[in-house]
Amino acid sequence: MSTPPPDPVRERASSSLSPAVAPSLLREMNQRLLLDRLFDHGPATRPQLARDAGLSQPTVIAALEGLERAGLVIAGTAEVQQLGRPAKSYGANAAAGTVAGIDIGRGWLHLRVADLLGNVLSQLDVRNTATGADELVDLTAHSLEQATASAGLTLAAVTHTAIGSPGVLDPRRGGVRYAANLPGWHQEGLAQALVERIGPSVSVDNDANLAALAELNHGAARGLTDFAYLTVGTGVGVGLVLDGRVYRGVTGAAGEVGYLPIGDDAAGRSPHTDRGMFEEVVAADAVVRYAREAGLSGPLTAEEVFQLAGTGRPEALTAVARQARQLGLAVASIAAFLDPEAIVLGGRIGQNLDLLEPGITAALREVTPMRPTLVAGELGEEAVVRGAVVRGTALAREAVFAQRLTAAG
Repeated sequence: MSTPPPDPVRERASSSLSPAVAPSLLREMNQRLLLDRLFDHGPATRPQLARDAGLSQPTVIAALEGLERAGLVIAGTAEVQQLGRPAKSYGANAAAGTVAGIDIGRGWLHLRVADLLGNVLSQLDVRNTATGADELVDLTAHSLEQATASAGLTLAAVTHTAIGSPGVLDPRRGGVRYAANLPGWHQEGLAQALVERIGPSVSVDNDANLAALAELNHGAARGLTDFAYLTVGTGVGVGLVLDGRVYRGVTGAAGEVGYLPIGDDAAGRSPHTDRGMFEEVVAADAVVRYAREAGLSGPLTAEEVFQLAGTGRPEALTAVARQARQLGLAVASIAAFLDPEAIVLGGRIGQNLDLLEPGITAALREVTPMRPTLVAGELGEEAVVRGAVVRGTALAREAVFAQRLTAAG
């Protein structure tokens, strides 16, 4: 298991097709070109593929024959028939591999099992009752076994498992850094433990990165090439998409905005805390703290504070205003550094943009002339797990293509 390679999904979906020219790799590259076209845009006839790829029909026929022998494409009849004999069409074989996407959060595990087209075969949502890394690995593996069984599959049949969690995988130690809200998740050897329980083809990515990828492909960021996804819930993070690709930084820590020096005076902070300054003043527990300081009492969650604010409760509105001001400072920082097309807000707290936007806008007026476009995420709590499926699907397609063509000779 390793840190994720650059995301291949958006590049293939958004770039124009061009013929391969390297003689030694011509056949394989042409096959990959056509398979990507079928996965990304659906079934097509040979003439359509030739036009789209800029290849000759004999080249397309030869490439499709190899893909069909490998079980990567399936021949059928085109929906629109031409004069004379029905046109033969080809589609990508979605059942050539299987993907598992997992969102590991402090409160819940969300799991989805899908085919290579991203069609969900089964789903499972499980309370996270783990109190340490070993328990969390066991819970993840057991839950995945349940999810694959519901899809009529075994764990061994999963081509790739993509996991989203807070923090950044450290490939040298095998633990996850900057995941203060998941007890023990930084434990050395965590990556190997996941491989031993789940299988060798496993990737771990930051949850905000995967949520950004999901919004890029299925949600509020469709059509954008440069945006930031700001998620606020139990923790806080940013997923960055630059030039249509997820940007992770040199060590994978790009977007760890919980450590921005925004919030209370640093001199008063405990030196033993793993949480960053910004996370301490903007995460869910901070919202509850603001509400109590404003006069609300009794059992309370951040979600309930926002519900009360929606009804006009003064104490809740005060808490939301304090929260919005802190978020406004982070939004100003993101705008100044990146100048994105939009900043998409998500997470259980961030998705309340209707209540937060007035306070964010007021904070922006105080500190910057910039007015970034703010957009509410469309995918809600599904964002991370759907991004994991998108990520896993891309990696599984790569693996299946290499394995099947090698086996088919």
